[in-house]
Amino acid sequence: MAEFVLVAGAWLGGWAWDEVVPPLRAGGHGAHPLTLSGLADKRGLPAGQQTHVQDIVDEVERRELREVVLVGHSYAGIPVGQAGMRIGDRLARVVFVDSNIPADGESFVSPWPEGRAMVEASIAETGGFWAPLAAADYAGQDLTEEQITRIVGGSTPHPGATLTEPAVLERPLGELPATYVKCLLDGQQPNPDVAEVLATSRRWRLVTMNTGHWPMFSRPRELARILVEAAGTDAA
Repeated sequence: MAEFVLVAGAWLGGWAWDEVVPPLRAGGHGAHPLTLSGLADKRGLPAGQQTHVQDIVDEVERRELREVVLVGHSYAGIPVGQAGMRIGDRLARVVFVDSNIPADGESFVSPWPEGRAMVEASIAETGGFWAPLAAADYAGQDLTEEQITRIVGGSTPHPGATLTEPAVLERPLGELPATYVKCLLDGQQPNPDVAEVLATSRRWRLVTMNTGHWPMFSRPRELARILVEAAGTDAA
């Protein structure tokens, strides 16, 4: 059985996986939702991008996990991808859920020309943090009003340094066994950097979901099923 380490994107904590964890555990798998430093119940802890990478590695090692499936949503794909390279033979697969992916020497904001200025301005205005989205920003993403209220109410400002510090990769990301989950309401095609790896790596698979960018809220059982199927994918 797989051991899933679940890491949500910007502003969110381990609580974001509350509806995904039960079906994973019901299937006999381990499910370990992780809150990264500086967010949710770990708010106030200093954090850079490498802090988040170490958070993930430490969780795997502390629990002595094997057959690990690292799951990174949105921003979290960046530290999850790096952590996947650092846990050695403990790793079974990485699942990127509508996420960014790391590129050596590049940051979260590097490939996002227009968004970079917006994020950096928010960080400057809010004392080093990226301010959470407002309820209106979640429109058109297959979320109920109740789900949007829950996301907005649980969000905390995101540590800015994690967004501007560069990733560190020891080898090409395409060498990792990985599944990329594309949520179609957030764009019909993966970002160009993701598409390039999908086209060139024999170890990557693409799966689509007809939902928005936050499937752990909008389609938790479907996402859990996809995670289990990804864990059983032949990585050769």
